[in-house]
Amino acid sequence: MAKRILVPVDSSDQATVACEFAAEEYPDATVVLLHVINPAEAGYSAEASIPSFSEEWYEKQKATAEDLLDELEAEVAESGVESVERVIEVGRPTKVIVEYADEHDINQIVMGSHGRSGMSRILLGSVAEIVVRRASVPVTVVR
Repeated sequence: MAKRILVPVDSSDQATVACEFAAEEYPDATVVLLHVINPAEAGYSAEASIPSFSEEWYEKQKATAEDLLDELEAEVAESGVESVERVIEVGRPTKVIVEYADEHDINQIVMGSHGRSGMSRILLGSVAEIVVRRASVPVTVVR
């Protein structure tokens, strides 16, 4: 059975590095690019109270995610990976990543680290750190 490698991505350089790593280390695997739209990022502004704002915000986020996945899929395919899947989910990134891995026969998670340290790490937490703790499959964190 072919390996399935989950690569959670955002628009960061670390996500690009994680994609490159997954493509180099697992050329025969199916690379699953997962982008999570976090509704908490919509914020609580005066605009958020306008009924159409949520839908417009979501559509903008989805279009941005599609563009990102187009770019990353092309890069992964260029490095010789034959099978690439794209997924866009909505929710809290840590929860979505772990649940997706459990529910879709993922063998390995490869993700970038934002390299936060000190107070920002304590206050903001680390998606990678939480995924490492909660995932039921091996997780490789790429810097």
